[in-house]
Amino acid sequence: MAMPGDRGTLTAGVAVFGVSLAAVAGPAVGLSPWVTTLAAGLTLAALTADAAFLGGRGGHVVAEALPGGLARLRRIAIHEAAHNLVAQAEAVPVRRVLVGSWAALQAGVNGGGSTEFELPVSAKMPLADLRRWSRVLVAGMVAEELIYGTSVGGADDRAQLGRLWGLSGHDVVTAQREQRQARREVKTWLKGRQQELEERADHLAQSAPRLGRSLATP
Repeated sequence: MAMPGDRGTLTAGVAVFGVSLAAVAGPAVGLSPWVTTLAAGLTLAALTADAAFLGGRGGHVVAEALPGGLARLRRIAIHEAAHNLVAQAEAVPVRRVLVGSWAALQAGVNGGGSTEFELPVSAKMPLADLRRWSRVLVAGMVAEELIYGTSVGGADDRAQLGRLWGLSGHDVVTAQREQRQARREVKTWLKGRQQELEERADHLAQSAPRLGRSLATP
């Protein structure tokens, strides 16, 4: 699951705005220009280090390490747990599950989390297999909508779905109809297993590596 939007650019923009505001408003409140200059230098250094070593995800890594970060991790875990549950039901092998920006960063994966599957051997699949993969790929988005009312992740899932159906030879109308049907089926299926979904997500979130805890744990 990748979170939408360029958060690195947003973080940098907010930081630059803050320094600029301090430079303008600082003298009016008696703030020394040296303090503003130092703050600007530290901000630039922090942004440079974040881009170089953390891929611009330093803010997420730090936020998830704080006490309130567990809520963000749980939402990611809901998404990934749903992929797992549906993949298990559809007999789709799962390679690994990553929850949290720190876990993804260590694995060299973009985003806040990921579920990696054993990919099909052929791009051209029978309709039954396309339906099976559609249910697996929409599961994370459907789970977020079920628990939180909306989905903020799943850009990679939608792209993969588009590629699968684009290579299938089926027309766009059929592909869209089948994906809507997959969503309905998965929503009904997950509703009947919501407790299992949330319990698995809680376990994934609680055991996810976080900055500080993962460094302290062998």
